[in-house]
Amino acid sequence: MTGIRLTAPAPGWAIDADVVVVGSGVAGLTTALRCAAAGLDTVVVTKARLDDGSTRWAQGGIAAALGEGDTPEQHLADTLVAGAGLCDEEAVRTLVTEGPDAVRRLITTGAHFDTTDSGDIALTREGGHHRRRIAHAGGDATGAEISRALVEAVRAAALRIIENALVLDLLTDAEGRTAGVSLHVMGEGQHDGVGAVRAPSVVLATGGMGQVFSATTNPSVSTGDGVALALRAGAEVSDLEFVQFHPTVLFLGADSEGQQPLVSEAVRGEGAHLVDASGTRFMLGQHELAELAPRDIVAKAITRRMHEHGTEHMYLDARHFGAAMWEQRFPTILAACRAHGIDPVTEPVPVAPAAHYASGGIRTDLRGRTTVPGLYACGEVACTGVHGANRLASNSLLEGLVFAERIAADIAETRPPRTEPAEATGNDVGEPVALLAPETRTAIQRIMTRGAGVLRSATSLATAAQELEALHRSAAADDPAPKVAVPGVDTWEVTNLLLVSRVLVAAAREREETRGCHWREDRPDRDDAHWRRHLVVRIAADRTPVVHRTETAAFPPVRPAD
Repeated sequence: MTGIRLTAPAPGWAIDADVVVVGSGVAGLTTALRCAAAGLDTVVVTKARLDDGSTRWAQGGIAAALGEGDTPEQHLADTLVAGAGLCDEEAVRTLVTEGPDAVRRLITTGAHFDTTDSGDIALTREGGHHRRRIAHAGGDATGAEISRALVEAVRAAALRIIENALVLDLLTDAEGRTAGVSLHVMGEGQHDGVGAVRAPSVVLATGGMGQVFSATTNPSVSTGDGVALALRAGAEVSDLEFVQFHPTVLFLGADSEGQQPLVSEAVRGEGAHLVDASGTRFMLGQHELAELAPRDIVAKAITRRMHEHGTEHMYLDARHFGAAMWEQRFPTILAACRAHGIDPVTEPVPVAPAAHYASGGIRTDLRGRTTVPGLYACGEVACTGVHGANRLASNSLLEGLVFAERIAADIAETRPPRTEPAEATGNDVGEPVALLAPETRTAIQRIMTRGAGVLRSATSLATAAQELEALHRSAAADDPAPKVAVPGVDTWEVTNLLLVSRVLVAAAREREETRGCHWREDRPDRDDAHWRRHLVVRIAADRTPVVHRTETAAFPPVRPAD
């Protein structure tokens, strides 16, 4: 254990459970439902409302070998290619073989997918897939439908739910094993202020960390809270340098910040073309799949073309779809475009890459276990080895489903006893982390966008590291004139963002090659001989990131006895 924790009041209330699940996307709610079904007393903690998880923003769909002629082996092959040599093949095989039945169980839970006239699940293609294997709902509202079904199931199961709650830190017992979490509940309700859920099993399903960048497809709640908590608790994270920038995000202007509207890859899957201002299709000849190449290739091609032409965006042309197809297949995207004064039925859509998905995260095994006993991670916050250096389109929802079920099975099998959290004293945990002022959030995002965005170099990353370290020191207790920030949601979030950013940049500086969605301008080639390895990072007691390169492309066990 690191002994590092956020500055926060002591918990003023506590409840007990067998399992606490933090997050209400597909990963969190599936875990909670399976745990409850196994007879475990389960509590769900979510940062906003129950249906505000990242899952509901997913447009494209969920990938699984459900179509005629498709097989898990073909899905495996596409995933390995997209992952650029860093996927854990056993993890991918687990995903693609257990995935189809997991999707069928989701349908049994109440999710309704679009179907063909014959009643079969309608399937589309996205980047990196050689077959149509993306199941979708409501045209381009797949995440919203999955979220609706799971939320209804959770409410029907009468699970205990704590909404509007920001998780703070992991609680551990005298042996260093998980004993619950501390959290802060915003607003009025049964619980308010800082409290604790005491449980021997904690599942982090907190989603992504896209808010470390100025422009992202992630909602405002995606501030890397789960990764930051795990790092402070002593857990290892891996592959954090591999941030996927979605190639086609609606361009709203160079100064636009925060969550940006996504233009799903499924639009290209149905035949839309990427063009420059002159109407030239620049993906032809770049890759055998052209516009449906893996996302890192498309994002790089768009960025390169932007630099060549001195422009800030490219265009997605789907005028040939016609109004009826836009309205039936992509109603959400059509509405978002029109809300910003763009009509894709009659004009090309301006698009540019934006931060979208963290392929890395808290390192886990195939049962979702982290390097901290009793702490699990699932979904985007986790690094199972499935995604490697670049996630294959629409594998994220599937990963959440499959590994959530595996986590619930492991907890139900082991049923660890409840223990008392150890008392936190200054002698054994050190000084709490000094908090940053809320306005530091924008500074962090701009530093990360400039230095660790789509294009990276030794110089840009060194500058980012220096600027982030300056922010870290400015808030430190040993600073000659520390800026005192009051504990609260804004200051806790920005402090989490800074920690995650420092670790991401440390890993990106270490990886001196271009691989997947990590693009080093000064190291343009992939170097399998030296870099077909994982970077595992932990936080030392002095709060500095410690980066370790694995000896092979395989992950080491999460526990010595594994």
